[in-house]
Amino acid sequence: MGESLKGKVVAVTGAASGIGLECARTFLAAGATVVLIDRAADKLTALCSELGVGALPLVVDLLNPKAVSSLLPNILALAGGLDIFHANAGAYVGGDVATGNPDEWDLVLNLNVNAAFRSVHAVLPYMIAQQSGDIIFTSSIAGIVPVVWEPVYTASKFAVQAFVHTLRRQVFKHGIRVGAVAPGPVVTALLDDWPKAKLDDALASGSLMQATEVAESVLFMLTRPRNVTIRDLVILPTNVDL
Repeated sequence: MGESLKGKVVAVTGAASGIGLECARTFLAAGATVVLIDRAADKLTALCSELGVGALPLVVDLLNPKAVSSLLPNILALAGGLDIFHANAGAYVGGDVATGNPDEWDLVLNLNVNAAFRSVHAVLPYMIAQQSGDIIFTSSIAGIVPVVWEPVYTASKFAVQAFVHTLRRQVFKHGIRVGAVAPGPVVTALLDDWPKAKLDDALASGSLMQATEVAESVLFMLTRPRNVTIRDLVILPTNVDL
């Protein structure tokens, strides 16, 4: 029999849009209380009002290390506990290295790698103390198969995959499961800098997914029996050749 999310507390970063928002909706529908973490204060407040009493807004700039360090007490103050932490927030950059902008690379690496790792560091002691919990990362197929047109993004997601694989082995003895969902191309704001022709072609050929499909996969990961860990779940549009 699978696990139920009913009565559990889930915190999701990057929850004001895209995969994070759809995951939050899915967790709420499964009976969880969800702390939606994002820096977009007005949008977050409006969304939580729309989503109902189980949705709790927490405004945090994940690029501010001091703010990330205060994640846990703020989550506990809002929700009274923490069972599942979804490190979902991320940024995207593609293109050739030779013509790329290293300042843009810094943003992607800081959010996808440093902020993600820091946020897990912030909540992990609580899970270790309670001897249970789930940590899920939104990774990418780019963290498993190097994607030639997005070398910096690929590098960031390879770092996430390495962290998932090693962290899981450190904390499973505390009853904590660690896994990553690794989607292919999804219709989210992370694709805003894709060339329009490429995006149009992908949509026309059916080689993009909707965020709801990723959310359903994350719910599957979290509802497996406690003796089972889905360490990596790859979900691709059928027409993606990777």
